[in-house]
Amino acid sequence: MTLADELAYMSAAELALKIRSKLLSPVEVVDAFISRIEARNPSITAFVYYGFDDARDAAKKAEKALMDGSPIGPLHGVPTAIKDLFDFKPGWVGTFGGIRAFTDRKDDCYCPFAERMEHAGAIHLGKTNSPILGFRGVCDNYLFGPSRNPFDVTRNTGGSSGGSAGAVADGLLPLAEGTDGGGSIRIPSAWSGVFGYKASAGRLPLVSRPNAFSGASPFLFEGAITRTVEDSALALSVLAGYDPRDPFSLDEPADYLAATRRSIRGMKIAYSPNLDVFPVDKRIAETVAKAVRAFEEAGAVVEDIKLGIKRSQQELSDLWCRMIMPGTLLFFDTLKADGIDLLKDHAGDLPPEVHHWVETASKMTALDIVRDQAMRSEIYDAVQGAFATHDLLITPTLACLPVENGTDGNTVGPHEINGQAIDPLIGWCLTYPINFTGHPAASVPAGLVEGLPVGMQIVGRRYADTDVLAASATFERLQPWQETYEICKARTH
Repeated sequence: MTLADELAYMSAAELALKIRSKLLSPVEVVDAFISRIEARNPSITAFVYYGFDDARDAAKKAEKALMDGSPIGPLHGVPTAIKDLFDFKPGWVGTFGGIRAFTDRKDDCYCPFAERMEHAGAIHLGKTNSPILGFRGVCDNYLFGPSRNPFDVTRNTGGSSGGSAGAVADGLLPLAEGTDGGGSIRIPSAWSGVFGYKASAGRLPLVSRPNAFSGASPFLFEGAITRTVEDSALALSVLAGYDPRDPFSLDEPADYLAATRRSIRGMKIAYSPNLDVFPVDKRIAETVAKAVRAFEEAGAVVEDIKLGIKRSQQELSDLWCRMIMPGTLLFFDTLKADGIDLLKDHAGDLPPEVHHWVETASKMTALDIVRDQAMRSEIYDAVQGAFATHDLLITPTLACLPVENGTDGNTVGPHEINGQAIDPLIGWCLTYPINFTGHPAASVPAGLVEGLPVGMQIVGRRYADTDVLAASATFERLQPWQETYEICKARTH
């Protein structure tokens, strides 16, 4: 067995410990993961930019610091990656999700994830695949093509953090960045069989300019995608904390690692099989309904509930598209001021779905916008109502199994489930309502259907991140999912 194979499915926590103990060197760890990426990435397109030269330089410096006895961070020498969307490391190519006009564009700043991960000693190996502008729940674009699922390369990883989820599932990294504006951490985690955690609004800083307030409508998040709950808690301990550049940033320390060892005995768990209004594939409904009962083994009480949502799922998915689009319009306007008119000069770089919603959002009035916030408030009240009597809310993460990849760079989700029409961009995702509300939420692997992963979404009270981590870790102990990666390991192409 090569070192690359030996380290592939080692957790970030174990890697960090072995490096601190000098049982592994940062140089050999980085070289091993680079070797695995070079061998396996071409078949899944998880990475779209290789930063290997920078990574090797960083590994040499990390090794010197270790040998010199210099202070080191909790992730010293651990490989990671950032997402190719609104996520930056100076000097690296950034295409905003595979926009062809930006093939040679270079980043000139850090995003908080890249900045804080490096401060903790982690080493970035490159950038991972994302759909154009992150505007869908699958991962595909015209420049790089789809991210292919390590469980079945004919299927999609989910998006928008699809490259990161695929890389982690395939043992190319122990953890990678995800961002989440409608489920983009939880969606690919569900389809790729990994653990994805979206913290409470404000828990992890989101730095955005020229509009510092853009992360609130809907709530936008940075975070990590991992294979273990412990690794997610470790990443959260590095990433969380106040940042004066984010007007919503919280300064509330918490012991996230301790939460993973906490009992959930006596907790009351509300189970919604469909958030009242989503059609859900029967196979997924059965898998998650069985998985949620595991919490009863841990001494929790599980009760089926209705949230009282009155809007149709079509109304809700349209609402999400309208709410996310003003930030996109500002992005286009900012680029135009810098001499790049994407809508006029590079229209073919953008999918037709983006053009449709650009046109729709451009016609919205101030009254339309506040009416949308009123509709959003209905969902907030419904979710808050569940937490008046329960500690956690559990749902399926997604309503369907991973879709087959297209060949045109424009893969979308299903147009209907159980005979009911849905928006193929995001209408099959039970994740985006939680971006309306800002509650913490995770997707945990709930099982396999025909060899494909199914995710279960665990939602906590606002700012009760430790409750979600405690429940996630409890489920991982009761129904461990590490064996499912044997499917990915067995892939030879």
